[in-house]
Amino acid sequence: MRAIAIAVAATVFGSFPALVEELPQRRPGLWETKSTGAEGETVAKQCVGPGTDRAMMGGATGGACSKIEVKKTATGYAVVTECMIGQIKAEGSSVVTGDFQATVRTEGTTKLTGMPGQPGPVERKLVVEARRVGDCGPGQKPGDIIMPDGRVISMPGAGAPKQ
Repeated sequence: MRAIAIAVAATVFGSFPALVEELPQRRPGLWETKSTGAEGETVAKQCVGPGTDRAMMGGATGGACSKIEVKKTATGYAVVTECMIGQIKAEGSSVVTGDFQATVRTEGTTKLTGMPGQPGPVERKLVVEARRVGDCGPGQKPGDIIMPDGRVISMPGAGAPKQ
């Protein structure tokens, strides 16, 4: 599951120092994200600040991605990734659309090779729809992810822009 989350993060928030293109960063505030895939639907919220998306991407992949390409298209962005998470190879491609001020939608496919207990590659499709729902609440800091049950996961370093 962690491998899927990392691959999805790579396709959703891809940014890499050597990129020709880079995804725009979301407008600061509270964002609600609905992720829909074969395993069901998950809805969470995240407090986004300047640089949160870049910091989350760096923290999520931990340098595990050898390729993250972002290309501007007529309707949005095309993202291609290749990452290694332990023994698992994750190859992803996605299309990202939206204005990054109020909405962002990502449709992606990730092929996972080397999954324990799987005789061959596993393909996962995921649609992530994010919308800005207002300002972050009292006590929330950039990078905080609020799970459906109310638990908060803090993402260290997600509040300050990286230089």
